[in-house]
Amino acid sequence: MVRELVDRGFRVFLDLKFHDIPNTVAQACAAATRLGVWMLNVHASGGPAMLAAAREAVDRAAAGTGRAKPHLIAVTVLTSLRAADLSATGIADVPEAQVLRLAKLAQTNGLDGVVCSSREAAKLRAACGPQFLLVTPGIRPAGADAHDQARTATPSEAIAAGADYLVIGRPITQAPDPQAALESIYRTLGRTA
Repeated sequence: MVRELVDRGFRVFLDLKFHDIPNTVAQACAAATRLGVWMLNVHASGGPAMLAAAREAVDRAAAGTGRAKPHLIAVTVLTSLRAADLSATGIADVPEAQVLRLAKLAQTNGLDGVVCSSREAAKLRAACGPQFLLVTPGIRPAGADAHDQARTATPSEAIAAGADYLVIGRPITQAPDPQAALESIYRTLGRTA
């Protein structure tokens, strides 16, 4: 399926959030790269050795296929998590501090960017620079249900905070008319679909 979409010219973000020992993640990232995906992600909490192995595997696999390297990004703190959720897992910091720590770890290990909530985007943009990609899930149009998301923002708030890419799922996929929902979001950004 992924190969077919790539062959049809779609830019595929393979959002599988790899998180395992370095060798396993490296093999998964190499396989994803050989599929021709445009972007893929790993969990930053996998640590520096895992992140470095992922980077090396993507670079090597891309060189072997002659394709452009996909963007390799790291998930920081899931947008469904609050400070109490982090505390329950042994992390004493608030999400913003943990996101910044993991983003710097990802950047130090050569990743192209991170997945973060739009609430952290402005601080990450300042700390990591303009070339570091910020992919922001938890995007909800004004008045939309947050569902299980704890750290949300509207599309325009996320763009203003410095997000490069917005992840908008259920407000589009569960809308009675997904195309109309997408067009409405584009209009709030002053764009056309």
